[in-house]
Amino acid sequence: MNRKQSAAAAGHAWSIYSETLQADAPGMTERVRAVPRMVKSVLRGEYKGMSYKTLGMLALGLVYIVSPLDVVPEILLPVIGLADDTAVALWLATVLVRGAGDYVRWERGGRPRVVVGDVVG
Repeated sequence: MNRKQSAAAAGHAWSIYSETLQADAPGMTERVRAVPRMVKSVLRGEYKGMSYKTLGMLALGLVYIVSPLDVVPEILLPVIGLADDTAVALWLATVLVRGAGDYVRWERGGRPRVVVGDVVG
């Protein structure tokens, strides 16, 4: 991930966090607590606001972060090795925070926001 991509990812993460501070939006704590319910609802087919594909990518991202095997090993290239883990963690957090917010709105009776390019099904 180059500097431009890192800056874009950080900016996107900041906009998601800022969304949690709006008066009518679910807060960060509410979103974090909603993640397990959201995952269960997606797996049961009840919630269509997140696809199985996205859920699978989130699981792979988590495995990537905790796995001792990396694409860029931290031992050989520590700065780059940590940067790629950080980028994946930032992506994971961003998708989960936004997805959980959409899920809470859905629970409240709203419609989930569908992301263009996300396969719902």
